[in-house]
Amino acid sequence: MTKTALNERDRMPEALRVLLESFPRAGWEEHPNFAGLVAFWLDRHLMFRRLLVSLQDDAEAAIDRRIDVQAHRTRLSRFGGMLVSQLHGHHQIEDQHYFPVLSKAEPRLLKGFDILDADHHAMDGLLNRFTNSANAVLQGQGEAGGFHRELLSFGALLHRHLEDEEDLIVPVILKHGPDALH
Repeated sequence: MTKTALNERDRMPEALRVLLESFPRAGWEEHPNFAGLVAFWLDRHLMFRRLLVSLQDDAEAAIDRRIDVQAHRTRLSRFGGMLVSQLHGHHQIEDQHYFPVLSKAEPRLLKGFDILDADHHAMDGLLNRFTNSANAVLQGQGEAGGFHRELLSFGALLHRHLEDEEDLIVPVILKHGPDALH
């Protein structure tokens, strides 16, 4: 049985990667339907990845005492808050608009959209854990090392989700064009 839970899989099941074979990542940027919406959406994913790297770098600097405690808290509050709020908003738009519309354009990939939706529910719990761990550091009740471990765990699952989401959604939009989202 194929594992589909976010914390169990290492990629989307092969049957759901069928469009990725026709639209491999290496050719996405050259595709005429890439500009605009796809580029914007992938930039949002890149922002999430960059925020994670900044948070990880800052936590490591705090552990090694290369950053002042207050400076770390300020950056954690800013970048951690941005990551959480932007992810919630991003997932809401996908759940309420993108996934339903794109699954109608490619009904054979419905199971993939169900997996991504389940990821979003799993991410809610992960975001709560992330927030609790970050708040402990911000309130002086937790150490940077514990937050760093939480961040690495969270980051690995977020990366898995973003990659799988891209592998499913981008080929659908490239195939059907941005009008598929209307």
